[in-house]
Parts: sequence; C-alpha cells; structure tokens
Amino acid sequence: MATLFVKQAKQYADARPSYPPQLFQFIASKTPSHQLAWDVATGSGQAAKSLAVTYKNIIATDVSEKQLEFATKVPNVRYQHTPPTMTMAELEQKVAPEGTIDLVAIAQGLHWFDLPTFYKQVKWILKKPHGVIAAWCYYLPRVTDAIDTVFDNFYFNDSSPYWDPARRLVDNKYRTIDFPFEPVDGTDHTGPFEFVTETMMDLDDFFTYIRSWSAYQTAKEKGVELLADDVVEKFKVVWGEDGKKVVKFPIYLRIGRAGEA
Repeated sequence: MATLFVKQAKQYADARPSYPPQLFQFIASKTPSHQLAWDVATGSGQAAKSLAVTYKNIIATDVSEKQLEFATKVPNVRYQHTPPTMTMAELEQKVAPEGTIDLVAIAQGLHWFDLPTFYKQVKWILKKPHGVIAAWCYYLPRVTDAIDTVFDNFYFNDSSPYWDPARRLVDNKYRTIDFPFEPVDGTDHTGPFEFVTETMMDLDDFFTYIRSWSAYQTAKEKGVELLADDVVEKFKVVWGEDGKKVVKFPIYLRIGRAGEA
C-alpha cells in the first residue's frame, strides 16, 4: 500500500486533518515518562509535531521518502526512512534500542500493518511495564446532513470497490482490530476511546482530501475517476455558496501498555 501513498503525498500533506490537543493530552497522561516517543507511519508528520510538545524527543518513521519530504520540521523530531519490514537489528539501528521507548504512536496507519510482526517489535522496544502504545484512526467527515448524505453514498457505493480490505478495520472504528496490550492506568479496557477533530474546508479542500485516499489512487490506476463531473456537481449543489465549512472527523483511539511480557 505504501506506493499508493507516495503518489498522492502532497495531497495527503495538504488535506489530512490534524488531531485535537485533547487526544495528545490523554495519551501523555497515560505515559509516566515523556523522554522518547516513536511515531510510526508518520506520513507528513501530523502527529509528530503534536507529540513533540510533550515528549522530549520523537523518532518519526515512514516507508515513504516522498511523504517525509512534506513533513513538518520540528527541532526535537528526527525523521527516518525505514523499509516496509525491519529486522530487530534494523529496528535498533534506525529507531531505538530494546526497552527505551515511552510511547509508540500510530496515527491512521495500524490497519495497514502486519500486526503480529509489528506487535513483537512494539513489545521489544517499549519500556516495561508502563511503556504505552497508542493507535488511532479517524472516520468519515461530518459537515451537514445534506452533504453527509451525498458523501456517504459516494463512500459506501462509489468508492467501496477500490478500498483495500484493511479499510474495514477503520469502518469498524478499530473495535475489531487485534490489540494484545494491557489497559493503561485509570482505564479497564483498551478502547476505542472517542475524540473529534475539526477543520475548516471549502469544497476544493474537501475534494483534495478525497483525492488523498488510497481508494482514489487505486480507482485512478484502473481508469476510473471517482470524482466524475456528475459526482462533483452533486457535491456542489449540497455544499452551496458558503465557501469554507466546519468539517468534523471522529477519532477512535486504542491505547494499552506493554506490561511485563
């Protein structure tokens, strides 16, 4: 899937929503130490720049060099290109030694991973027993009832054939994703915990967000333009002449700690 994100790296950087401060405050409140965090699949660094406010140092990695070109430069964030799969030796060399990471964060990416392999690495690299893994996804944008109706038809019908099966984990709001970690202090489960992020978008911004989808790129490679003229016209009718609107993205967080294992 990484090659799909390479091809729309600029759209991804321009259009993907940032995340609310409340999300990072909650995560930080569950990690006893804030020395070192690993932001996996950082993309263009949307999460890394926010984590950098609380954590002393951030290692932000991605398999796409193109995505990293658009990453926000922050003094205490080190961006690192990594191969799609890493040995433990490569993990130690490119990321950090065993048992040294306070937080592993994955924003809108966990559903693409080889989870058994990745979780083995997470449990190796996190501090024991209180190192934390936090993985979240955002779901369908909400604007107005009329816009949401057109969008939902577009998402569930027009774009559905072009999504990778892993997308179903996002559709299920990460409820069904394998997550073999212990609840963090103050909770009795690993989530999902719900947050919401808001951003201002005009219709062109909204279309840029759609073009950043992996499904959009897949359809395009098959000769299908998802944003065909008739679809664009439907959105124009319901969007109206108001220009920018508040667009809300619900966020679903799974969070747990390494434990002794």
